[in-house]
Amino acid sequence: MNLRRIANNLTFRVLLAVTIGVILGVMNPELAKQMKPFGDTFVKLVKMVIGPIIFLTIVLGISNIADVKKIGRVGGKAFIYFEIVTTFALAIGLTVVNYTKPGAGLDATKLVGGDVSAYATQAKQMGFVDYVMHIVPASPVEAFAQGEILQIVFFAVLFGLAIVTMPVSVAPLTDVLEKMLEVMFRIVQLIMKVAPFGAFGAMAFTVGTFGLKTLIPLGRLMLDVYTTMALFIFIVLNLIARYYKFSLLTFLNYIREEIILVLGTSSSEAALPRLMQKLERYGCARPVVGLVVPTGYSFNLDGTSIYLTMATIFLAQVYGKDLPLGQQLIILGILMITSKGAAGVTGSGFIVLASTLASVHVIPIEGIALLLGVDRFMSEARAITNLIGNGVATLVISRSENAFDDTMRESAVIELGEARRAGKAE
Repeated sequence: MNLRRIANNLTFRVLLAVTIGVILGVMNPELAKQMKPFGDTFVKLVKMVIGPIIFLTIVLGISNIADVKKIGRVGGKAFIYFEIVTTFALAIGLTVVNYTKPGAGLDATKLVGGDVSAYATQAKQMGFVDYVMHIVPASPVEAFAQGEILQIVFFAVLFGLAIVTMPVSVAPLTDVLEKMLEVMFRIVQLIMKVAPFGAFGAMAFTVGTFGLKTLIPLGRLMLDVYTTMALFIFIVLNLIARYYKFSLLTFLNYIREEIILVLGTSSSEAALPRLMQKLERYGCARPVVGLVVPTGYSFNLDGTSIYLTMATIFLAQVYGKDLPLGQQLIILGILMITSKGAAGVTGSGFIVLASTLASVHVIPIEGIALLLGVDRFMSEARAITNLIGNGVATLVISRSENAFDDTMRESAVIELGEARRAGKAE
């Protein structure tokens, strides 16, 4: 076995970094907490290029379609798909948590809490109408500066539509934008070289701050959440993929570096640029990738939906609130709306959860403090499920639009396999 080949493999390096981070967090928590800047800096590096990549991908994709009706059809299909699959995610989370009852018998007074005042404050500011209005940026420059994905998508769609409706050729402009996109993806390749340091810093800080001992009291909830997300991926998403003639396992193997990256950083955004690039190589048409993936990061958060449902009912069980089915369905309906405001970054799920509890007026909003210690350990499962869910969504929409190239898929799988064997996969 070629040790040099293994050492050059991104998956191996990130997993090794995560392992070292866990060990440091257990052995020297205070030192581990100081590693936080490594994780934060890496995520900031990735977020730095997300905006330009999304903008360029959407604009170039729309300019290649040159059919406004088709653009609207792709967007419409995506939103219908998002709503159906998100409902499945919420329902499966509701079913499992009611069956397993992880919160039954736990004494809230004996669980270690934390300060969640910041989340509660942000939750009060979160309204559906405000969220919809927020999609329109006051300034495109501000949207890029703040990394507001939906605002960037909105501006990019308008920009793309303006290009295809121009009475004169704008080929010189699209040629420049094409080169700019190539440069952005090259920057992503350079950033990925420091991915192990980001994964190490994020994991070391998490374990050092919260400690593995915090997992024991709420271990049952964690096990149920991870199990539910696995069921969702390998049953629900697998059936969807098979219906559209895709192999889920082949696709998961194809994006395994991105999955490992999300595992280490707890942020699905860390893998967004590479996911978009790989989906194009896998055979998905650029316009579909550009429209489905960015919007999916706000509207198709399957992992977040599962977690929010289970966490809400778990807290009801801890506080001895026996919620009838009707009330649980009302909560599910509220979550279908509030979950749309969750981004793919660690911490947003807590804001949505606080907003949901504030809406139902049954479970004390302070109850989310009980989840603070294990939330970071469950965020990996949420982010990975979100990543896979958006990947499958893009495959499905591409196939339904006859915008998928099976020859490219076969070539991409073969090329990636050869690169991994040569130790050059990044």
